[in-house]
Amino acid sequence: MSEAVLISRDAAVATITLNRPEKRNALDLSLRAAIAAAVTELEKDPAILAIVITGGNEVFAAGADLNLLADKGSQDVAEIDLGQYWAPLAKAQKPVIAAVSGFALGAGCELVMMCDMIVADSTARFGQPESRVGIMPGAGGTQRLIRAVGKAVASMMLMSGEAITGERAYQLGLISDLAEDGQALARAQQLAKSASKMPPKAIRAIKRTLATGADLPLDAALNLENREFLLLFDTEDKTEGMTAFLEKRKAVFTGK
Repeated sequence: MSEAVLISRDAAVATITLNRPEKRNALDLSLRAAIAAAVTELEKDPAILAIVITGGNEVFAAGADLNLLADKGSQDVAEIDLGQYWAPLAKAQKPVIAAVSGFALGAGCELVMMCDMIVADSTARFGQPESRVGIMPGAGGTQRLIRAVGKAVASMMLMSGEAITGERAYQLGLISDLAEDGQALARAQQLAKSASKMPPKAIRAIKRTLATGADLPLDAALNLENREFLLLFDTEDKTEGMTAFLEKRKAVFTGK
């Protein structure tokens, strides 16, 4: 049996490739566990500073594997605790970028929306079609989607089950960048390489501010931002970054 995910490393960037092509990367428990383990491993690796997640050039992930859920009642699903598999990704401190070609549906779309950045090409299709099988998203699909695209489009996608194209997703702000066909992974890795060269403490502060501040009243969010801003002035990387800029040289960040 092939590994559920493949991990490759290029300098400070790691790429996780979902590896269940015969099932269009449908997310069964083994694949979910493999993703969680891969993210956990890479989070602990000091040599890795940015992570890319992809499903390959044909499909990202076509959704949950319904063989896992079709015969389950509510208590059964609660005991499986699907959320445990997404926790490492949702709590990751390093930048995580999704590279999407083909379908990213249901749990696959939810996985994508947990990432910090999303790069897709025109073959991408984003959707939350859970209502077609009698349920609804349960891993952030409603809440992340409405925050990304607004109520009108989120309602359409959730209530009709219709997917949107990569181009529409880019127009709506659901994705970060629209790459040429076949280039989503290359563009995601390019962004990951750029992010990996930034000072790690600043990146973590930005991630914390974006994650927490979005749901706070503006005054509280601004206070959060200001606190994180001030704390970075006590880092060695701040001194290095500003000194390098003034000396017109490339900064060398150490994470201190």
